[in-house]
Amino acid sequence: MSLNFVRIGSLISMTLCLVFSPQAGRAAHAISMDGQPKYMQGFKRFDYTFAQPKVGGTLVLYAIGAFDKLNPFTLKGAPPYKLSEVMFESLTTRSMDEPFTQYGLLAKDIQVAADGMSVIYTLDPNARFSDGTPVTAEDVRFSLEILKSDKAAPLYQIYFQDIAKANVLSPQKVEFVFSVKNRELPLISGEIPILSKAYFEKFPFDKPNMTDIPLGSGPYLVEEVQPGKTITYRRNPNYWGWHLPVRQGFFNFERIMVKTFLDPTVAMEAFKAGEFDFKFENSSKAWARDHAGDKFDSGRIIKETLPHGNGAGMQGFVFNLRRPVFQDRRVREAFILAFDFEWSNKNLFYDQYTRSSSYFSNSEMAATGKPTPGELKLLEPLRGKLLPEVFQEVTTPPSTNPPSSIRDNLRRASQLLKEAGWSLGADKILVNAKGERMEVEALLDNPQFNRVFDPYASNLSKLGIKLNFRTVDHSLYQERRQSFDFDMIVDSFPQSQSPGNEQRDMWHSASAKIKGTRNTIGIQDEAVDALVEKVIYANNRAELVDACRALDRVLLAGHYLVPNFHIPFHRVSYWSKLKHPEKFPLYYAADDWLMTWQLVEEK
Repeated sequence: MSLNFVRIGSLISMTLCLVFSPQAGRAAHAISMDGQPKYMQGFKRFDYTFAQPKVGGTLVLYAIGAFDKLNPFTLKGAPPYKLSEVMFESLTTRSMDEPFTQYGLLAKDIQVAADGMSVIYTLDPNARFSDGTPVTAEDVRFSLEILKSDKAAPLYQIYFQDIAKANVLSPQKVEFVFSVKNRELPLISGEIPILSKAYFEKFPFDKPNMTDIPLGSGPYLVEEVQPGKTITYRRNPNYWGWHLPVRQGFFNFERIMVKTFLDPTVAMEAFKAGEFDFKFENSSKAWARDHAGDKFDSGRIIKETLPHGNGAGMQGFVFNLRRPVFQDRRVREAFILAFDFEWSNKNLFYDQYTRSSSYFSNSEMAATGKPTPGELKLLEPLRGKLLPEVFQEVTTPPSTNPPSSIRDNLRRASQLLKEAGWSLGADKILVNAKGERMEVEALLDNPQFNRVFDPYASNLSKLGIKLNFRTVDHSLYQERRQSFDFDMIVDSFPQSQSPGNEQRDMWHSASAKIKGTRNTIGIQDEAVDALVEKVIYANNRAELVDACRALDRVLLAGHYLVPNFHIPFHRVSYWSKLKHPEKFPLYYAADDWLMTWQLVEEK
């Protein structure tokens, strides 16, 4: 899976051969998980870009939450929106038309060893940082080492942990050596952000601030920073890579300005007033009610759903297992039973959503029915560590569709809580044998979730559970999320067309102990760890599917979150001065594809 988290997507049914064939042993312009890139040597551009884009103008975007640093690779603090994408580059770049294919960017060619235990990248001799200094193999080695150190955010340490070392073979040639054989590693190694060793020898990597303007090799420069308010990127006319096929039709704006807002409601009104140009919408209520008015009716603002092939992964109300109250699976199941998705979808979401029933929702990786022989091959050796339910019909979220009802679900939840040792206290709040009350807090960074938690809290109160929920400033939310200082949060776990190393960051016991990882749940389970390894080291597509489905079963049976919902398209509105290419990519986030759009005369 790519570090750029839009690799989410419904998976193409195919049997993947090892990535090392047919490219093994010889230089190639691209490497693919299915062994055959869509775009052949000498291709001109990706299909989802403009053939002859109009370049110019200022694209104004928005972000919720202030930024307080200009180094996006450390844990502490928040960097500006789009900084990584427009200023820093990797050896390769992905195609949005394929499940997982990487094309040369800083690297002009890629040579995977026949045994799959190493890969050699030859750098493009034209590759330059924005100060004109060449990108060298020594910069590549430095980048791997600094990102795998404790100076960087833990995501990088975990994701790149199987890349043992980088050997400088010449000023423009570098070899990555792997500690294990993993068919993803040649592609993963190409995703390492390449940093200037000379720059970070002058400006300490682990002491980011708001004054040291970062040095990257990407197509934009930082033109102006108003701390906490705006950042403006200016297109670099001397960018070394404008001629590359992977850059044709991208980054068509002379400037990109990002304005900071602290409140989503204020941001929506600012958008309709013309303060910024593009808005991605997560809220069904806002989509139905706020994306409307004279400017929409006249066509000055365009409201559009963008189709995609992305898988949905999982979003949910996450339980923090580091809190004693959530260490009992029966308590977690009771919380799940109290959420009435069908009522919420009808009364709050305008019937826009589908319930997520898998950690790999909307993909072939989702477990269904009883385990297949391939899944059982992985699960049987772990039987002693697994719940019996794992070997039955897959665990699915409770429903209130007839003949079921919320009353039935709450009755079942009440029984589970009783079995877990909870009983009603004098104030009608559950207490355990120690006299501890069942009172928990859901920490939110978006007030739009208040209307979802209000009826949910009401249902929980009928069980004797007091759920408090409050919205905090985005920076405080990020700090508490990264340090796991919460009882419950709303979190998402996106999945790619080719799940792999990133699974460690979300589910593995080791990541539960490292601040800043995506294991916000705090899962520490030997069976989960073993299945994560099976996903990472699958030898082919069939093995990968079996491993993901087996992992899915175990996660679902653990009742680690209240499953939420998903939609099969992106909801966006944008001012009519923006225009996107006619052909849509397959697997993408809307704001990633936005970098192929252009500005035209406003209607």
